[in-house]
Amino acid sequence: MTDTLGLLEESRNLAHHLGYEICEEPLGELPGGSCHVAGRARIMLNIAHAPAEQLDVLIGALARDIRTQNETKSHLLEQRFAQVARYS
Repeated sequence: MTDTLGLLEESRNLAHHLGYEICEEPLGELPGGSCHVAGRARIMLNIAHAPAEQLDVLIGALARDIRTQNETKSHLLEQRFAQVARYS
Protein backbone atom coordinates (compact mmCIF):
# COMPACT_ATOMS: atom_id res chain seq x y z
CA MET A 1 0.00 0.00 0.00
CA THR A 2 2.88 2.38 0.75
CA ASP A 3 4.23 1.95 -2.79
CA THR A 4 0.77 2.65 -4.18
CA LEU A 5 0.32 5.84 -2.19
CA GLY A 6 3.84 7.01 -3.03
CA LEU A 7 3.34 6.30 -6.73
CA LEU A 8 -0.04 8.04 -6.63
CA GLU A 9 1.59 11.14 -5.16
CA GLU A 10 4.47 11.02 -7.65
CA SER A 11 2.01 10.63 -10.53
CA ARG A 12 -0.08 13.54 -9.28
CA ASN A 13 3.03 15.71 -9.12
CA LEU A 14 4.00 14.69 -12.64
CA ALA A 15 0.50 15.48 -13.90
CA HIS A 16 0.56 18.91 -12.28
CA HIS A 17 4.02 19.57 -13.72
CA LEU A 18 2.67 18.77 -17.19
CA GLY A 19 -0.24 21.17 -16.69
CA TYR A 20 -3.04 18.76 -15.83
CA GLU A 21 -5.65 19.61 -13.24
CA ILE A 22 -6.52 16.59 -11.11
CA CYS A 23 -10.23 16.40 -10.27
CA GLU A 24 -11.51 13.92 -7.72
CA GLU A 25 -15.23 13.40 -8.06
CA PRO A 26 -17.76 10.67 -7.29
CA LEU A 27 -18.17 9.19 -10.77
CA GLY A 28 -20.43 6.24 -10.01
CA GLU A 29 -19.11 3.19 -11.83
CA LEU A 30 -16.94 5.25 -14.20
CA PRO A 31 -13.19 4.95 -13.60
CA GLY A 32 -12.28 8.44 -14.83
CA GLY A 33 -9.56 9.45 -17.26
CA SER A 34 -8.24 12.43 -19.14
CA CYS A 35 -10.37 15.10 -20.79
CA HIS A 36 -10.36 18.76 -21.74
CA VAL A 37 -12.81 21.18 -20.13
CA ALA A 38 -12.87 24.82 -21.23
CA GLY A 39 -9.48 24.33 -22.87
CA ARG A 40 -7.82 22.90 -19.76
CA ALA A 41 -6.40 19.40 -19.57
CA ARG A 42 -7.86 17.45 -16.68
CA ILE A 43 -7.58 13.98 -15.28
CA MET A 44 -10.72 12.81 -13.54
CA LEU A 45 -10.34 10.32 -10.70
CA ASN A 46 -13.22 8.50 -9.07
CA ILE A 47 -12.94 9.39 -5.40
CA ALA A 48 -14.95 6.28 -4.48
CA HIS A 49 -12.28 3.98 -5.91
CA ALA A 50 -9.30 2.60 -4.02
CA PRO A 51 -5.91 4.33 -4.42
CA ALA A 52 -4.64 1.45 -6.58
CA GLU A 53 -7.50 1.94 -9.05
CA GLN A 54 -6.96 5.70 -9.07
CA LEU A 55 -3.26 5.11 -9.75
CA ASP A 56 -4.09 2.87 -12.72
CA VAL A 57 -6.32 5.59 -14.21
CA LEU A 58 -3.74 8.30 -13.59
CA ILE A 59 -0.86 6.31 -15.09
CA GLY A 60 -3.04 5.30 -18.03
CA ALA A 61 -3.86 8.94 -18.77
CA LEU A 62 -0.27 10.11 -18.35
CA ALA A 63 1.14 7.25 -20.43
CA ARG A 64 -0.77 8.60 -23.45
CA ASP A 65 1.02 11.94 -23.11
CA ILE A 66 4.31 11.77 -25.03
CA ARG A 67 5.82 14.45 -22.79
CA THR A 68 6.08 11.95 -19.93
CA GLN A 69 8.89 10.16 -21.77
CA ASN A 70 11.24 13.07 -21.09
CA GLU A 71 10.31 13.49 -17.44
CA THR A 72 12.31 12.08 -14.56
CA LYS A 73 10.43 9.34 -12.74
CA SER A 74 11.28 6.90 -9.99
CA HIS A 75 12.24 3.38 -10.99
CA LEU A 76 8.90 2.05 -9.69
CA LEU A 77 6.91 4.58 -11.70
CA GLU A 78 8.97 3.82 -14.81
CA GLN A 79 8.06 0.14 -14.35
CA ARG A 80 4.35 1.00 -14.14
CA PHE A 81 4.59 3.11 -17.30
CA ALA A 82 6.34 0.22 -19.06
CA GLN A 83 3.53 -2.15 -18.04
CA VAL A 84 0.94 0.21 -19.50
CA ALA A 85 2.95 0.49 -22.73
CA ARG A 86 3.10 -3.30 -23.05
CA TYR A 87 -0.67 -3.68 -22.80
CA SER A 88 -1.61 -0.70 -24.98
